Amino acid sequence: MSAIRTVILSFGMSGRVFHAPFISLNPGFKLVGIWERTTNASLAFYPHIHIYRSLEEVLNDQNIDLVIVNTPTNTHYEFAKKALEAGKHVVVEKAFTTTLSEAIELTELAKAKNKKISVFQNRRWDSDFKTVQKIISEGWLGNVVEAEIHFDRFKESLSPKVHKEKAGPGAGTLNDLGPHLIDQAICLFGMPNAVFADLRIMRAHSEVDDYFELLLYYNDKPVRLKSGYLVREAVPSYIIHGNKGSFLKSRADVQEVALLANQLPNSVDWGKEPEEEQGLLHTEKDGVVIRKKIPSLKGNYGEYYEAVRRAIMENTPMPVSGEDGINVMKIINAAFESNHSKKVILLNNPSPHK
Repeated sequence: MSAIRTVILSFGMSGRVFHAPFISLNPGFKLVGIWERTTNASLAFYPHIHIYRSLEEVLNDQNIDLVIVNTPTNTHYEFAKKALEAGKHVVVEKAFTTTLSEAIELTELAKAKNKKISVFQNRRWDSDFKTVQKIISEGWLGNVVEAEIHFDRFKESLSPKVHKEKAGPGAGTLNDLGPHLIDQAICLFGMPNAVFADLRIMRAHSEVDDYFELLLYYNDKPVRLKSGYLVREAVPSYIIHGNKGSFLKSRADVQEVALLANQLPNSVDWGKEPEEEQGLLHTEKDGVVIRKKIPSLKGNYGEYYEAVRRAIMENTPMPVSGEDGINVMKIINAAFESNHSKKVILLNNPSPHK
């Protein structure tokens, strides 16, 4: 296989911004085509690709190696299952599925078909998260005793994307932004022992949750995950406290804004944050108190797709495995149960403290 022949199932924002640019620039991939139901919008960006008019046309194309399922969440399970059954590798946008059982089934099906499946958790490759991860892993804070991660916005109006605002499977902020925060928490600290959740509707006329607070219980720390659509003045998106010090960091990754402006992710400064967004480290090392700004690492979603290339062509693990997706869905499932029952929900397979 000289290049992974790839089809994207939608050319809305996610297809145009988060997937196609990185696939098209990586020589290990060949962007063969995009499923557009009625238009040809992608041809303005990629004039040599094929426009597919149906999912069946995609699945029947024996030359396709990889299918990117970036359609509405309530279609992920159906489309990913059909792609796997047709012998394709699959990348699925977050949220992985609408239920935990669907996530487990897709992961087991991929193994049975000897195909790779991955969940597109691109925020692991944000500049801000990569910097937080580095500070914690290098021990600057000592043992982390408390953490809070936010993904807040100020947007009173409802989204024009009906599938995001209409009550039903896969809708709501917990399914939309929750997977980012949950995945990051698991990356930093492993699986929690239990979950408590508060989900609310804050905006007028909204039918779906647009606010959530999750409290993840670990043996040695609480971790809070929060998201709201009515936050005009944002607090630091990462508030990490350890027994040696603290690190505060804004959510300042520049990639989405650049991609929306049709900038290609191939410049030397790609993913470089503005200097004024540097995080604040206040800690102590070797008896010396340190309080200073920390330069951010560069963000790069291209690292995700390079890892996907290696997984398919060299049989390495996928960068975000089906098991990773299952763990996120376990917490989302527990959060909905907790909000309904107003109780702490124990998870079945807690990890030791990390």
